[in-house]
Amino acid sequence: MTPTELSITTLILQASLVVQLVMAGLVVISLTSWTVIFGKLVGLRRVRRHNEEPDTAPLERIFASGMREFLKLREKRLDAGAQLDGARRAMRASCQRELDMVESNLSFLASVGSVSPYVGLFGTVWGIMHAFVGLSNMQQVTLATVAPGIAEALVATAIGLFAAIPAVVAYNRFARDIDRIAIQLETFIEEFTNILQRNASQAPAATVAVGSR
Repeated sequence: MTPTELSITTLILQASLVVQLVMAGLVVISLTSWTVIFGKLVGLRRVRRHNEEPDTAPLERIFASGMREFLKLREKRLDAGAQLDGARRAMRASCQRELDMVESNLSFLASVGSVSPYVGLFGTVWGIMHAFVGLSNMQQVTLATVAPGIAEALVATAIGLFAAIPAVVAYNRFARDIDRIAIQLETFIEEFTNILQRNASQAPAATVAVGSR
């Protein structure tokens, strides 16, 4: 192989079967990772937009779960503390479900970012071993004969890094955005709990006032 033939396509085609399989697997992982990244971008943007409008999901679902539990416990004539605890638990359970949906596939990006470089390194090590085995049968070894085999092997590491770097960057970005969303949901739960607490504390007074009449 002459220096002019050392293109990426030629190196991939000339690589051993194991290295080609590693490269193909990394390409599939990279494409899947980009699909997850774009899907997560759209999903988080939708959640942030909804959180700016209290009458839309997911805040609406958290509100509905808390209010439904609060009214159910009030119908059972439980004390105000039990009503608030039940509503808070219902809202936190709903909040966790919302966060679980937002965090879906996030672990996949973390795995891609941590594993892909090692998979690419495996392909490189295997390719270099294969190249040296082939060089052992040559009487005279020069840089021109060594370079193509090593270059073929290093392509696997390059593809592994190409898959890992965007996944790591996206994971860090999404993790930060999800933390902000979690804080917004927790703030909403606390604010709505305070409203329910005022409502629960006023109920006995209203009952006494009606009874005294």
